Amino acid sequence: MNAAGTRMPAWAAALTGLVAGAVALGAAQIVAGLIDPGAAPVVAVGGAIVDATPTGVKEWAIRAFGSNDKPVLLGGIVVVLALVAAGLGLLARRRTAYGTLGLALFGLVGAAAALSRPDAGAAHVLPSLAGAAAGAWTLSRLTRRAMGSGEEDYVAASRAADRGMSETPLAAAVPAESTRAGSVGEEGVREEIRAAEPSPAVPPTPPPAAPPAVPPVMRAGAGPSAFDRRRLLTGAAAGVAVAGVAGLGGWLLSGSKDAELARRGVARMLPRAARPAAPIPAGADLRIPGLTPFVTRNAEFYRVDTALVVPSVDPARWTLKIHGLVDRPVELTFADLLRRPLTEADVTLTCVSNEVGGPYAGNARWLGARLADVLREAGIRREADMLLSISEDGWTCGTPVDVVMDGRDALLAVAMNGEVLPEAHGFPVRQVVPGLYGYVSATKWVTEIRVTRFDRDEAYWTPRGWAPRGPIKTQSRIDLPRDGDEVTAGRTTVAGVAWAQHRGVDAVEVRVDGGAWRQARLADVPGPDTWRQWSLDLDLTPGRHTISVRATDATGYTQTADEVPPAPDGATGLHTVTVTAR
Repeated sequence: MNAAGTRMPAWAAALTGLVAGAVALGAAQIVAGLIDPGAAPVVAVGGAIVDATPTGVKEWAIRAFGSNDKPVLLGGIVVVLALVAAGLGLLARRRTAYGTLGLALFGLVGAAAALSRPDAGAAHVLPSLAGAAAGAWTLSRLTRRAMGSGEEDYVAASRAADRGMSETPLAAAVPAESTRAGSVGEEGVREEIRAAEPSPAVPPTPPPAAPPAVPPVMRAGAGPSAFDRRRLLTGAAAGVAVAGVAGLGGWLLSGSKDAELARRGVARMLPRAARPAAPIPAGADLRIPGLTPFVTRNAEFYRVDTALVVPSVDPARWTLKIHGLVDRPVELTFADLLRRPLTEADVTLTCVSNEVGGPYAGNARWLGARLADVLREAGIRREADMLLSISEDGWTCGTPVDVVMDGRDALLAVAMNGEVLPEAHGFPVRQVVPGLYGYVSATKWVTEIRVTRFDRDEAYWTPRGWAPRGPIKTQSRIDLPRDGDEVTAGRTTVAGVAWAQHRGVDAVEVRVDGGAWRQARLADVPGPDTWRQWSLDLDLTPGRHTISVRATDATGYTQTADEVPPAPDGATGLHTVTVTAR
């Protein structure tokens, strides 16, 4: 073997980097669990990426991944970090300090991202810094284990290998006589040699032959740079175990388990509605296979928000502060809210990012306190026109005051479809305002409402190009048949849903291949704040057909065919599908 073999194999160096990165993330997670789960570097960096991402890219991500956009983003960050960690391991192959410096830089990036969050404090830098320190220690430790010695010996051997030199000491390679000659003179050295020569009568004993210089890596595990696969793999396994335990500990400390237990506790104390909703009409659901049901189950309700980690809020410590342009600031506890008369309402929510015919709409029965009543108690001032609501994770939302105060069922909701709010949908309290897109109304995990003005404050999405006010546009969707389906020629049922929250849907029309519009049959609805099912039987001849739908709301407005993207205030156009009849 040549001297180049003294360096750690590339796969081993990459492995040390990967394990060091895993330990760094695990350590950061457990520290974040003690401080704030949102301060974990992956989450903090992900949040910063979400904030900095252009609107067009956000829309593409929602279209491409839907409610899975957050796991995809976090998974992508982890993959990038894994590649970077492997690269740092390869850098540390030359000198561990290089890998340590790289980990320190990534720790600083994570700390900066954590500080950029709206609710950040000085302590939010600790998870990233602790993770970087743990990762650097792990990288150094694994390198020492793998090479069977200290880093200095390993690096020295690697450098010598690169220069093609052996490790024979310089003094052993230089004749001793030349050294002595330099100090006592050549003639003096010769005298000393003659004096030391043995008597001619006694034959001299030849000195033992010096062993050939051998690169340290060839010394069967004994040299300072001998690579030890077994020690590396056992150390790596220990590192992975530590990372896993630390990550699990961080998750437990983050309070997710405690929040679920708190939800179960709230379920036992959830009061009945003082103002219950009317029963859902028997004809509200046409019960056609493939048609979206009238009530969306909680587990299937769409989720679009900026929270990469669902906030875990203890209802016993939750408060809602209402202040700003009010005569009497109010602060409510969760118990205070439950003691208020609660209202039940059927309301369809819609995301402004929804494309024409998109899936980001859902209907549920909500239970909560009327927001208008709370605002009246606070004494909202005449000049106020905006409610800037703030989420537990710092996200902000601007809601028009006049919409909340006009008599509709704008709620501080605590329950959804007869159950305590799921964590992903805002537990313990969220806003629900009929007739407005979610980005200007549906604040989850709400903790504060500042009564203000649109000309003084901006909510999260406004400086990112979205309109400050977002009334929901009249829309309709074809659920069946789906685009690209093959159907049997002849009688075919076309069905879907339409919505125009707080106005109501009065008519739905369908046309085939650009022909005349035909009236669809409408399902019953409990009120104007929900979507409405519709259906129509068509006779389709063999071949390809395009089917379009449009809705007319209770004001007489028929949705436009003009196609407009979601930004800045909601998409328009007619949902059209193409099917083949055979």
